[in-house]
Amino acid sequence: MTSTQELLLSRIRDVPDYPKPGVMFKDITPLLADPEAFTALTEALAELCVRHGATKVVGLEARGFILGAPVAIRAGLGFIPVRKAGKLPGATLSQAYELEYGTAEMEIHAEDLAADDRVMIIDDVLATGGTAGASLELVRRAGAQVAGVAVLMELGFLNGRARLEGPLKGAPLETLITV
Repeated sequence: MTSTQELLLSRIRDVPDYPKPGVMFKDITPLLADPEAFTALTEALAELCVRHGATKVVGLEARGFILGAPVAIRAGLGFIPVRKAGKLPGATLSQAYELEYGTAEMEIHAEDLAADDRVMIIDDVLATGGTAGASLELVRRAGAQVAGVAVLMELGFLNGRARLEGPLKGAPLETLITV
């Protein structure tokens, strides 16, 4: 494990039985509160955007906003939010998906992406792959290309990576930490 990975992992707090009994929630707020750790995370994700030729960053509500916006600024890219259904004004594309503990729907403004855009999708955690899979579908339905998916942390025991093999269509899945 690299020193960056160790730093990031040391700032992630386990919260048992949240949001429901049996779930071990990975709380990144201590990482965000630490300027050294947050900067290291932003730099690592921005480097992935540059390496994979991204032209835009898509951040997934809500923690993906917190991570994706500074990454976009650092990499010199535009930022596009993917929101929960009903939160974006105007015309949207929507996609339903399953979470590890329920179902949800997300939306994007299609006009914010173009055919020549290469999009890096950023979120905090890859769990079952439902959110990432839905975002891949939204980006493609908006007419853009997928540069990749980048997450702070992958919960390997939930097999989200396997669920994304088809939807990724050869695009890279980058995780900074696997637990």
